Amino acid sequence: MTTHSPTRADIYTRITSAIIEQLETGTRPWAKPWNAEHLAGRITRPLRASGKPYRGINVVMLWMAAEAKGYSAPIWMTYRQAAELGGQVRKGEHGTAIAYADKFRKTETADSGEEVEREIFFMKHYTVFNVEQVDGLPPHFYATAAPQLDPLARLDHADTFFASLGADVRHGGNRAFYAIEPDFVQMPPFESFRDAESYYATLGHECIHWTRHPSRLAREFGRKRWGDEGYAQEELVAEMGAAFLAADLGLYLEPREDHASYIASWLDLLKKDKKAVFIAASHAQRAVDFLHARQGSGIEDEPPEPEQRLAA
Repeated sequence: MTTHSPTRADIYTRITSAIIEQLETGTRPWAKPWNAEHLAGRITRPLRASGKPYRGINVVMLWMAAEAKGYSAPIWMTYRQAAELGGQVRKGEHGTAIAYADKFRKTETADSGEEVEREIFFMKHYTVFNVEQVDGLPPHFYATAAPQLDPLARLDHADTFFASLGADVRHGGNRAFYAIEPDFVQMPPFESFRDAESYYATLGHECIHWTRHPSRLAREFGRKRWGDEGYAQEELVAEMGAAFLAADLGLYLEPREDHASYIASWLDLLKKDKKAVFIAASHAQRAVDFLHARQGSGIEDEPPEPEQRLAA
């Protein structure tokens, strides 16, 4: 059920073009995870058949596919996985192609005549289907959750998460930002936000910026002034990272109005460099992993599952 194997350049071009198309309509594809009542959770990252979350650029791609096709279930699987679980992809259904990177070692002969090994990285794709495209799976893949009477009752866990980071978070004023040289996060008072989820989503965005400090992930992008390409790249990392983190914490992430002006700079960046969104997604995932690890609940990076390798 997979298509031809595209080159790495094809994958970069195809995914970047899809994101550009969304941005040109004013929609940020990483900022609107579906609000489902699936038993897996009100808001979540896309999940594998095993229940493990997808990572990086594939989170964005599957969010986009779910939004475009109207899927409320967050679970995706390969054709082979569906068959092994007793299911059958319905005739006429089209899968969603997502990417994974891998590497292999190659022995080469240097100019000196000495044999050396080097790692060669490559990108491939495999095709997945949402469980709403598959009949006959075990019932829990389709199970829905009971309505939540108080959708904000679970926010104690967000307080615990952010308190565990050790970040210097200050409150006051009407702006949210991260100041790198004094190394602190500035937030408006909690009471000034429309709701608790908006507060935590904004705090998550600024804490992604907080990871760029030289003592943490030392993320730079060559930025020299406000509004340059390096600045746009960092904001892209923070936006995607905030979306990943919000999904991990079960928070609904609404686009911040003060970031609408960045869309033009992101479009310019992505049109110039088809790898930019992959780089941003990778840095965003690394930043989220760093925040999880600060409280001993890190999401470990995992290689593709065997079924995924076979499907690629």
